Amino acid sequence: MDPGTPISCEMSKWGDRPHWRFEGVFLGSDEHGDWLGFPAGTHNHRPGHEFHSAVDCVTLVQPDRWHLPTFQAPGIWCDLYVDVTTPAVWEGEVLRAVDLDLDVIRLPDPLPPVASAPWDVPPAGPGEVFVDDEDEFAEHQVAYGYPTDVVAAAQASCDELVAAVRAGLAPYDGSHQRWLAELSRLTTA
Repeated sequence: MDPGTPISCEMSKWGDRPHWRFEGVFLGSDEHGDWLGFPAGTHNHRPGHEFHSAVDCVTLVQPDRWHLPTFQAPGIWCDLYVDVTTPAVWEGEVLRAVDLDLDVIRLPDPLPPVASAPWDVPPAGPGEVFVDDEDEFAEHQVAYGYPTDVVAAAQASCDELVAAVRAGLAPYDGSHQRWLAELSRLTTA
């Protein structure tokens, strides 16, 4: 794909249950993988919930990796939100992956006003990393019948992510800043 190509993301839950859908733009590729851009105001929707994003963000698609990291521009409750997923696949200009519940989240430092967060009391301190939805992951293993190899791969990816993000390893070392700047350039041109 050429930079600037419109793309669609269609996430599902196990068993082909519909989940998040949203549109964006292909920004380009580097040594980490493909970068996708989603400007502030992007409409995100799933059954029973929708919202428009408050800030620009970029998502990294890495071949054969069991996660999709999204790096947020400053101004909201997290600066990094990594969905643990099946490896994402491109079908033309549509990206598809199955969300496997676990999320690795890094809070910004300093924390933004509470009004921008999905909680009254943050689950971690400024700049800290935590795992969210472990209870949902446990419930869905039973309810949706996740195969044992999928459970193992998702948990291994989650554990690896926590260590990499805490250590600031690439691409969690600021590599995304280039792509946030590219998204801004594309959307203001």
